[in-house]
Amino acid sequence: MEQIHSRSQRRSWQQRLLWPFAPVRIDYLLFLILMLGKILYLHSNLHLQNIDMNALDVITAIGSILLASFWTLWLPRRGRIIGLIIADVLLSVLLFADLVYFRYFQDFITIPVLMQAGQVESLGGSIRELIHTNDILLFADVLLLLIVGIVLIIRRITRGKRITASSNRWNGSDVSSSRSRRVVTRLLQGVGVLVLGCLLTFGPIKYATSTWAIGLFVGNWWNMSLYNVTGVLGFHGYDVYRYAEDHFGSGSQLSAAQTNEVKDWFAAKQDTRSQKGDDDLFGAYKGSNVIAIQGEAFMNFVVGKSFNGQEITPNINRLMKDSIYFSQYYHQTGQGRTSDADMASNASLHPLPTGSVFTRYADHEYDTLPNILNKQGYDSYVFHAYEPSFWNRSVMYQNMGYTKFFSKNDYTIDEPLGWSLGDKSFFRQSVEKMSEVQQPFYSFLITLSSHHPFTLPASVQELDMGDLSGTTFGDYIQSLHYVDAALGEMEQDLKDKGLWDKTILLFYGDHDDSLKDKAPMEEFLGKELSDLDMEQLMNQVPMLIHLPDGAHAGTYDTPAGQLDMTPSILHLLGVDASPYYLMGNDMFNKKEDKLVVLRTGAFTDGKVFYIPSADGVFEHGTAYDLKTRQTTNLERARSGFEEAQKRLNISDEVITHDLIREFHSEKSGGTSNSSK
Repeated sequence: MEQIHSRSQRRSWQQRLLWPFAPVRIDYLLFLILMLGKILYLHSNLHLQNIDMNALDVITAIGSILLASFWTLWLPRRGRIIGLIIADVLLSVLLFADLVYFRYFQDFITIPVLMQAGQVESLGGSIRELIHTNDILLFADVLLLLIVGIVLIIRRITRGKRITASSNRWNGSDVSSSRSRRVVTRLLQGVGVLVLGCLLTFGPIKYATSTWAIGLFVGNWWNMSLYNVTGVLGFHGYDVYRYAEDHFGSGSQLSAAQTNEVKDWFAAKQDTRSQKGDDDLFGAYKGSNVIAIQGEAFMNFVVGKSFNGQEITPNINRLMKDSIYFSQYYHQTGQGRTSDADMASNASLHPLPTGSVFTRYADHEYDTLPNILNKQGYDSYVFHAYEPSFWNRSVMYQNMGYTKFFSKNDYTIDEPLGWSLGDKSFFRQSVEKMSEVQQPFYSFLITLSSHHPFTLPASVQELDMGDLSGTTFGDYIQSLHYVDAALGEMEQDLKDKGLWDKTILLFYGDHDDSLKDKAPMEEFLGKELSDLDMEQLMNQVPMLIHLPDGAHAGTYDTPAGQLDMTPSILHLLGVDASPYYLMGNDMFNKKEDKLVVLRTGAFTDGKVFYIPSADGVFEHGTAYDLKTRQTTNLERARSGFEEAQKRLNISDEVITHDLIREFHSEKSGGTSNSSK
């Protein structure tokens, strides 16, 4: 017994000497290896151009894992194991959610997105299709860790009893001293890992933002550019900081110089807009009803096309003969997708780089088409046969000035299809409601039947898609054919109700179909597609405008986008748009520039198309000559790039700082209440 006690004393002496340098536990090292593997798996599934996983990125990833888990080293062994399991589960869920979200939105989940997380349940089949079998790798270790953790805890309890029995022979001061050393050891280990994590994380980020990524955190037009520097965990850390700074910190304040820059830009825009010139379209349709239809995921490449001898959009093709058709019309959406298209089209502002304006800033003031038309004696209505709270519509539509929002609660679900009511019944019931209201009116309709995952019952599938039958792409084409048929029936209903000859009818798509695979697109179009082809195809949606008398029909190849809808409608109705803060171009005013800017920073002026690199560096992007469709000198795109960034920044400032409320208040001689 004396020999055992002597051996214990020697171990105690050695521990006193070496305790400051006690190694990190094997369980913590295992956690680091597993989390790094999961981050590498996530990255391998992103397939982002010009974004790789180099040595610095791996270092940053390791550093961010250390920062996310250093606190577990401050816990006793049992608590550390439990803490690591909890951290593993939470981070794995985060990476999995990011991966699924990225496959649909080409972006990561952010705090603003989490604020609208109630929508996830409604995605249903869409989410199931976005989950791949290999994704189980993100959770394969969780069960193992739980088993190991339980075994270690049991062993710890058993060992603790033996130690307690032996320690009763020692004096109390030895036990107290041993516990104190263990506490200090854990404290120093945790602090050491925290410091190391900061060095490994912020060192590479500092290097990047001092060299090739200068200005990244000032003009981050795309979250993937941030990810390229910070890594996925670093991105989420910055997202938390950005949200807190945006809502609670000094970043919520805008300097006088920044505010004046916004004012000056709009002053120049409004001055150009007031110069109508010899325009026979301005006010030519004053007092007409306006019906704007936003087609879910309706892309432009199907218009006028046939497959296996079948017209995909026969009704749109027919309407084009006596309508204005913009063949180079772009959606300008971001994370908010359908709600972004709504905002861009009706408020003529760019969407935010993260989240949706509808959910983040529904209480701010905007110059919207319904609000403007209300001042002209119009009543404004919005129709969407879905839950009124989705995308916070019930709140946002009231702020936008709609007289009434007809939601799912106002429809008879007599044609259940896809997410809700089939578009044929939706159009029919909506026209019935429009026929009962006072004219003139503005009606905004949002369709649903062509929503991802595009699965329609066989009874309404009319096309023979050949080899594409049963594929998601084939289902998508089937859904567009159905929407086109619904549009044809709506045209007849409007004629039957006596509204057709009194109405400006617009039909456009809200965003792309989220199907990035080039092969089925090439099979459908019967040709190979270049990078420029794919970029344009994925961003172009149809814009069809039928005037009451069918005049001015033809195909216009002038570049335009969703921000242009409101000022263009006001032009046709003879409403002066110059007093309003609208960023879009008037498609019918030849004096306005025709620059179309996408949320990613891509842009076109009709001569050049610029595709930005994922890292956001101008020199890493690609410029194309639209005549030759070949790459061209980047310098041809520099001024457009700078103006595109300026417009995106101005729009963000207008929205986040509620500047339109401030500007209106100044004009009316009041004081601003938007010191946000």
